[in-house]
Amino acid sequence: MIDLKTPLWWRATLALGLGSMLVFINLYLTQPLLPLLAQDFGLSALDAGWALSVATLGLAVGLLFWARVADRLGRKPVMLGCLLVAVLLGMLISRAPGFGTLVWLRALQGFFLAGLPATAVAYMGEEFTPKALVTSIGIYIAANSVGGIAGRVLGGLIAQWAGGWQASFLMLGGLSLLLWLPLLKLLPRSRHFVPAARGEGASALLGHVRNPLLWPVYLVGGLNFMVFLNQYTYVAFYLAAPPISLAPAALGLLFLTYLTGTFASGISGWLIHRFGLCQTLLLAIGIMAVGNLGLLSERLPLILLALLVDSFAFFLAHACASSWVGRSVQQHRALASSLYLVFYYLGASLGGLYLYPFWEGAGLPGVAMGMMLVLGVTAGLSLRLWRLERRVPVSA
Repeated sequence: MIDLKTPLWWRATLALGLGSMLVFINLYLTQPLLPLLAQDFGLSALDAGWALSVATLGLAVGLLFWARVADRLGRKPVMLGCLLVAVLLGMLISRAPGFGTLVWLRALQGFFLAGLPATAVAYMGEEFTPKALVTSIGIYIAANSVGGIAGRVLGGLIAQWAGGWQASFLMLGGLSLLLWLPLLKLLPRSRHFVPAARGEGASALLGHVRNPLLWPVYLVGGLNFMVFLNQYTYVAFYLAAPPISLAPAALGLLFLTYLTGTFASGISGWLIHRFGLCQTLLLAIGIMAVGNLGLLSERLPLILLALLVDSFAFFLAHACASSWVGRSVQQHRALASSLYLVFYYLGASLGGLYLYPFWEGAGLPGVAMGMMLVLGVTAGLSLRLWRLERRVPVSA
């Protein structure tokens, strides 16, 4: 097993972190471009949002598929092969002749982007010691947020300065291809992988869904992400409209607020060891609810403060939930981790629809109210997990 802070641990953690960054650069580069897509194609906020929603939906569908493939064929080939195809599809999207073609290609890209997140936590669970696992997951999730920041910021900047949304897809696809190449050597091969037998996948999937240690945390992850991700979409439309009228580059910079999430993910392992997993999860949800109040003001400084606080709290909660899944199962880890992410990205794909009536009815304050309803549900589910925590072996 790979122990914490050994040379092999650093190699594996760096490779998985870089791969994760590339996934989320390509997944989220469209979010600051949504007002631009709405303008170019004559779309509503809800319709333009499908450029993001279908990618997260494709990713959710792909997670279970690639998890089963990885349980049979191994972790590294699935992670790197899927990432390469997704990067090439991103470059192809730059040539899409219309919004319909763009949406179909984004769905396919999301499906292949699923290969790495479907497998990464399972790889770590098999190869790392329990102590190394918690720290590595925190760093991996921090890389998620860095990739999300980079994709959004660069997507907005390139669109404004290099000729539109097409340039964003082409240039970020080319950059991703260059950064993919070192992963071939950097990521260590699996040493403890045992292929799953034929016919086990369906029964294992059903077992995970019925597992009282897992289904509450699946819902927590999906519901939290449903409102966290999609609040940014409606904040972007609010800030792009008069009287604020931010340009695409400025909207991309809005996602620098994710940096607090990067920090939270990085310290999540320490917080979990210090306070306990479910206690930290409940704390994160409470902080997110408090930060959400800033959206009630509709003033730019308080909106930015709300996003900073929400980002910190959300990624801390996500790290807690991922750690719970990683340490709660001994078999079919890739499937268990992927099922968590299926709920996570299904939430992302449905959040635009859920928040749209609140947005139409009351603007940003309505979005805040919609978020608070969901956070109340996830707090209740987290309390259920707290009662079950004594049944989960505590990481060393």
